Amino acid sequence: MSGIIGKAPPFVSAQEPSSLVPKPGQLSSSIKVPHRKPDRIRIGDPRPFVPASPSGPKRTVGDRVELSATIVRDGHEILRADLRVKGPGATAWVTVPMTQLHPDALDVRWAASVTVDRPGRWTWTVRAYVDRLASWRRELQRKVEGGQEDLSSELAEGALLLAAAAKRADKADRTLIKHGRDLVADDEASQDERVAAALDEALRAACDRHPDTSGAAKLDPQPLDVDPVLARFGAWYELFPRSWGGLAAVRRRLPAIAELGFDVVYLPPISPIGLTNRKGRNNAVAAGPADPGSPWAIGDASGGHDAVHHDLGTVDDVVALTADARALGMEVALDLAIQCSADHPWLTEHPEWFSRRPDGTLKYAENPPKKYQDIYNVDFETSDWRGLWQALADVVLAWVDRGVHVFRVDNPHTKPVAFWAWLIEGVRAQHPEVIFLAEAFTHRAMMQELGRIGFSQGYTYFTWKQSSWELVEYVSELAGAERELFRPNFFVNTPDILTEQLQHGGEATFVSRLILAATLSPSYGVYSGYESLEHVAVREGSEEYLDSEKYEARTRTLDGPLLPLIADLNAIRRSQPALQHLEGTRFLETENPALLAYAKQARNGDRTDTVLCVVLLDPEAAQEGVCVVPYDIGLPPTFDVVDRLTDERFTWQLGRNYVRLEPGSRPAHVLAVVAT
Repeated sequence: MSGIIGKAPPFVSAQEPSSLVPKPGQLSSSIKVPHRKPDRIRIGDPRPFVPASPSGPKRTVGDRVELSATIVRDGHEILRADLRVKGPGATAWVTVPMTQLHPDALDVRWAASVTVDRPGRWTWTVRAYVDRLASWRRELQRKVEGGQEDLSSELAEGALLLAAAAKRADKADRTLIKHGRDLVADDEASQDERVAAALDEALRAACDRHPDTSGAAKLDPQPLDVDPVLARFGAWYELFPRSWGGLAAVRRRLPAIAELGFDVVYLPPISPIGLTNRKGRNNAVAAGPADPGSPWAIGDASGGHDAVHHDLGTVDDVVALTADARALGMEVALDLAIQCSADHPWLTEHPEWFSRRPDGTLKYAENPPKKYQDIYNVDFETSDWRGLWQALADVVLAWVDRGVHVFRVDNPHTKPVAFWAWLIEGVRAQHPEVIFLAEAFTHRAMMQELGRIGFSQGYTYFTWKQSSWELVEYVSELAGAERELFRPNFFVNTPDILTEQLQHGGEATFVSRLILAATLSPSYGVYSGYESLEHVAVREGSEEYLDSEKYEARTRTLDGPLLPLIADLNAIRRSQPALQHLEGTRFLETENPALLAYAKQARNGDRTDTVLCVVLLDPEAAQEGVCVVPYDIGLPPTFDVVDRLTDERFTWQLGRNYVRLEPGSRPAHVLAVVAT
């Protein structure tokens, strides 16, 4: 027959054996048996867990962390599990017994808790194994209760298990276990006596202290990223040193800044500023002879990223500033901006680190419609990328050696994520106290990815989330599953962000935004000028300040009308644990979108700290509504609260509570539930 390709196999019958029929003992397939005998115990679903994260979920020093996993095995044997934890720099595991979370419900989730007592990369795993002695005891007990008469085989099995346990035991328990083994194995004793010995509680406890972990299954090691508390909770104050008289003058103002309750003093770049293409006032392309230029145009003939601008002071001034700040309970944060002026030493020392057009010219930085004619980006695609990476790491380590332990990273989303993962891991391996804040106003996936690979905090969209529904939706997302990989910092303004709401909303808007930032997020920030209600934009439709400090020096002092409120809010935050955590945030019904209400709760020793906040969002008129306290919040039917803003005391109840707020006189309630 034409068109047939190949030959059909012959028909196989019982009378006519064929080579296609397997002979006895001959495999009919090529499936290979595993080289190593697989574990019968399965360990999975570790929590907390952040997928594809080299650093793992985020925690802070002092946290009590519950670590858990599911553990299953075929059959009915009794399982045991241990949590094994290793802190930064440790070589030995610390072992903590795990327990089933809900054993009565046949739950297969096991957990144990540890307190993380130092910053850095922690590692944890789970070891699970069959408790053969416990399984044997349970089987023996059931057979006794079932009335089985002959238990000689079971007792002989137990004697062997006890003999093995005696070999594992220390001197104190070995004698007891051997004695128990002898009683169980004694054929001359009655069966009741042998059973009683086998089920003896003291014998059980001694054996439990020396389990047989041979053949244990192990969970792949899991990372846990532990930061200083400042990575989770802190108030930031941003200032330009040149507007305060230099680094020495800022140092003299540190006690006053600390008295306001700030935890971080954040400085834009303090390195030399280039002359070529220097920007003038209000971002003018041409600078006048007295214009100081933008601090982000880094580098001149005197030095680059690791140098200090001569008008601001010296390296010694930086060391003194950071030391004084730390003595006052604060940290100095420094801007890390990976970009260069045309006069930066790297352009001549390492021209290969910069990309050029075909005509040989450099392309300045742009973020349309913004143009940065005074700035050139480094080329992370350079063939000498290793040299570039190392030079940038050396810059960071130089500032760390001078006492800078917090870095606000400029536009990290425009640099390779792999670089940041490498840099942060390397720096924190040597200096686990260092904190990195990502200034990345970009899509959520990238902001989350930066947190996933190690950034301690990130800027947020808070400044543009202004209606009640926007704030509820956004903060609920941050306080949900996202909290494991992204910590928010709610800056109310920045040198680049003067929102339309602040430009036209008046003092009431400044007040409400400040209260929202300080009570919604554990970390928040204020750029100097906010306390003085600065609100004039360079032009309509722009979020740039008129006479921006980015391009000129101003005369700054701590004298704004909002400073008393800032001090009060920072004091309240420090005294209320509920305001120090994002987890435990719950929005409440008000029946009026001009009122935003939320509960904040956190454990404080043996009690739960609860704060109920209601904030007026309307800057022009008083608003009335209710605050509905849910019945499952863990409070009694009626309870007393103290308004931390006014010291007034009220009695509230579960359910509906009448609220009236007014711009100026009563812009918000911050109600701390009085402990009973």
